[in-house]
Amino acid sequence: MNSTMVREFILLGFTGNRKLEISLFLVLFGMYILTIMGNVIIIVVTLVDHHLYTPMYFFLRHFAVLEIGFTTSITPNVLVNMAMGRRSISISGCFTQFFLYFVLGTTEFFLLAVMSVDRYVAICNPLRYSTIMHGQVCSLLILCSWLGGFLLILGPAVALFQMPFCGPNTINHFFCDNGPLIKLACIDTSLLERMDFLIATISLIGTLIVTIVSYVNIVSSILRISSSTGRQKAFSTCASHITVVSITYGSCIFMYIKPQGNSEFNFSKSVAILNVVVSPFLNPFIYCLRNRQVQDALRTLCRQGTGFCKRSV
Repeated sequence: MNSTMVREFILLGFTGNRKLEISLFLVLFGMYILTIMGNVIIIVVTLVDHHLYTPMYFFLRHFAVLEIGFTTSITPNVLVNMAMGRRSISISGCFTQFFLYFVLGTTEFFLLAVMSVDRYVAICNPLRYSTIMHGQVCSLLILCSWLGGFLLILGPAVALFQMPFCGPNTINHFFCDNGPLIKLACIDTSLLERMDFLIATISLIGTLIVTIVSYVNIVSSILRISSSTGRQKAFSTCASHITVVSITYGSCIFMYIKPQGNSEFNFSKSVAILNVVVSPFLNPFIYCLRNRQVQDALRTLCRQGTGFCKRSV
């Protein structure tokens, strides 16, 4: 039986200065709206333009869906608390936030690894690409990414939810992250902490190794291309993905692989902002600004939308 006494947690957030908090609210609100808009644009463009009906954009569309869910699992609650000047979150809300954040985040790691393998097949085996990366394989890879994220987090999440929280109930963070949350449990959590570290290592380092191996082979193949134009085109198709991988893995490895103490939580909050807000905000711009096919599809969609409006008028 769960002997939980705590009914809500207090999130310390970013600052106790109300004026600074309002300024942060405006910045985060603007970034959140642009994040949703940017990722929705990617989803719509890759759905309506038949030139983008390829595995690369199929995975990109699902990645955009994940990014919307990932940032939405945290940011709206943060914005509401900042706007209303409150800091509380119910224990059920905290656990829900924790579960969604880690399931979606872990699924992203698997999907990023899948996207790197897709680029490896496209560049290193171009003649067999359509045979290898056909529709059923792509759908299966997406399903495995979701299942991997869900199953890896399910066990630790259930264990954490069954733990008693007797007080104190103050979390030195802006959301229910596992590190500060586990420290509030009233029983020994060393086994769960070791389990979390192991799962973080498997999901982060394991998928990162797949990505690194894929790109080592990609770079090796690109360097063997005799045409400088061909090399540049091949590198351009991978640049956006490499940028996203660097931001995502860099922030998460610091947060969940490196052992942390209480004194490091304030700095970890800054890194968490990079992971939860900045990375989902930048990703649509990274993929759109560096991808000519997406740019062309977006311009075509805008022209079609303008033409439709003129005809309607």
